Amino acid sequence: MIMKLSFALLIPAVASYNIPANAFTLPSLPSAAASRREILKKASAAAITVAAPGLAGAYDLPDLPYAFDALEPWIDAPTMKIHHDMHHQTYVTNVNKATEGKPAVDIVALQTDALAAGPGVRNSGGGHYNHAFFWDEMTPADKASKTKPSSALQSKINAAFGSTEGMKEKFAAAAAPGAVFGSGWCWVVVNGKDELEIVGTPNQDNPLMKGVKDEIKYPILGLDVWEHAYYLKYQNRRPEYVGNWWNVLNWDKVNENFDYVMKNHAGVPVRG
Repeated sequence: MIMKLSFALLIPAVASYNIPANAFTLPSLPSAAASRREILKKASAAAITVAAPGLAGAYDLPDLPYAFDALEPWIDAPTMKIHHDMHHQTYVTNVNKATEGKPAVDIVALQTDALAAGPGVRNSGGGHYNHAFFWDEMTPADKASKTKPSSALQSKINAAFGSTEGMKEKFAAAAAPGAVFGSGWCWVVVNGKDELEIVGTPNQDNPLMKGVKDEIKYPILGLDVWEHAYYLKYQNRRPEYVGNWWNVLNWDKVNENFDYVMKNHAGVPVRG
């Protein structure tokens, strides 16, 4: 009875993937000495297979980790709703189309050869990664004000830019319309020498993509400077948007990104 109950717990998970419940068959018991532990091990392995089917075209729009109006007054609710529900959703839809029928690839790994893979992966795959990265580095201003760079990150900031304020000044210049012409992103990255740099990328490119910069670089912080990210509130005043954005930057998340990159020399994982 205990074994039947344990196996029954798998049925909802199986059903949720439209896999017939009878696809899993418990082995017959050769004797009363059959190992319950072995049976449960096999059942657990089956459950893991169901939970991670490895299907291509499986990128999802991650929920925002806060309400649409949580970043006000610095980023307005209408912008956040349109930006997330419409723009980001479009990138997810189109990268799923671009990768349909192909082996499943983690969204971070998809960035490496995005230029060679063509516009569908480059533009929409990049758009999905960039936005998923962007949402998670922000938090309401009252929480953001209580965060700061870790001692390890602060040391790198001081070495590269002199101070946090020095970094913000260089970032503002790099994010200005004359530097990132038209639409694009501005990033703080770790380069191949484990030093910090500020770089801009056009459209939905990012420094993880081979060929975008002289080498692959790993973002720890990034700002969307497409007009759809700020125009409802700031119109053509991009510098004002860039300056105000620091009020909602979650340095705890940036510290986490920095630690991950320094340890793994790889792109930061994102949700979706």
